Amino acid sequence: MDNLQFEVPVRVTVTADMPIDEIYGVEQALDFLGDWPKGRQGKLYQTAFNACFGASVGVVSTEEACRAFAAFCRASGVMARDMLRPKKRPVAKKPSLH
Repeated sequence: MDNLQFEVPVRVTVTADMPIDEIYGVEQALDFLGDWPKGRQGKLYQTAFNACFGASVGVVSTEEACRAFAAFCRASGVMARDMLRPKKRPVAKKPSLH
């Protein structure tokens, strides 16, 4: 199960008066998504759910599931304000032809 743990937990809070929860891995993310209101399940929700489910059955990487879940949380406004955004990967420079 350790292979389904996120490298860095995703910190979420549903409302300002609720404590911050930390989502440590795919199973917790799926539980969180399972509790999400049906009327608010859009494209990003489905992408996050599919990625997390895919990771749980070994067809998607845990890193990809974490990114999809974090993107959903950020767009939905439930990501804790103190959550750092993942660093962008450096873009490899193409060799010049000169």
